[in-house]
Amino acid sequence: MLVPFLIMLREGVEAALIVGIVASYLKQTGRGDAMPLVWLGILLALALSLFVGAGLQLASAEFPQKAQEAFEALVGLIAATVLTSMVFWMRKASRSIKGELQHSVDAAFKGGRHSLALIGMVFFAVAREGLESVFFLLAIFQQSQSAEAPLGALLGVICAIAIGYGVYVGGVRLNLRKFFRWTGVFILFVAAGILAGALRSLHEAGLWNSLQTVAFDVSHVLPADGPLGVLFSGLLGYRDAPTVGELVVYVAFLAVTLVLFLMPASPPPEPASASGANLRQKV
Repeated sequence: MLVPFLIMLREGVEAALIVGIVASYLKQTGRGDAMPLVWLGILLALALSLFVGAGLQLASAEFPQKAQEAFEALVGLIAATVLTSMVFWMRKASRSIKGELQHSVDAAFKGGRHSLALIGMVFFAVAREGLESVFFLLAIFQQSQSAEAPLGALLGVICAIAIGYGVYVGGVRLNLRKFFRWTGVFILFVAAGILAGALRSLHEAGLWNSLQTVAFDVSHVLPADGPLGVLFSGLLGYRDAPTVGELVVYVAFLAVTLVLFLMPASPPPEPASASGANLRQKV
């Protein structure tokens, strides 16, 4: 329950941040009457996400067992890729997202069909978050059949809406840089667990049979079905008896992504005009 809650909280805050920036800019520039177009774009994006999620879930139910395992592996691979790209995209875009969105709003109103342009801009921005969430939730729901996962996801969305509204009206001060940094680290651990689970599904589908020796077995110390084991399994992708392949994938993925994610961001390049002026001064 905690994993889908935290992921959907982050996804929801990202979407709410985008919508909040657009809504605030429309209000500041005297275009508040265009807000119904923003809501239409949001509703269309949500409808697309729900349609894709329901379609994939219904389609997978008709597969035979081995094909279903292969489908779960594919969803897991997509989910891990999408989650990782989302983390690194937000790390890069967080410093310029406000200016880019405001520029997109201005560009939408410069065209002859600003209504369609504004709807499309909001639609694609929110649909990106929605489709990311779809693949993540499919991967989680396939690994956990309990009703707690959907409930956790719903609570995460509700909290994200509340935080987004609070940020929009100015009543909530959220350090977005720290929020996205630490939730990003958490998501990378989740993605590593999903990736290891995808490898396991590939083996069960008969598509991967290498490195299947059990690396270690600590089920007698910390069983995966115990209270603490369930918590670690949800948060960190813990397995009490992982295979060598699962362990290699998990550790290698984290070794690469955590180093890249936590290293200091490179400063923006110095404008050519400024560097030229400095050079002339030195000469």
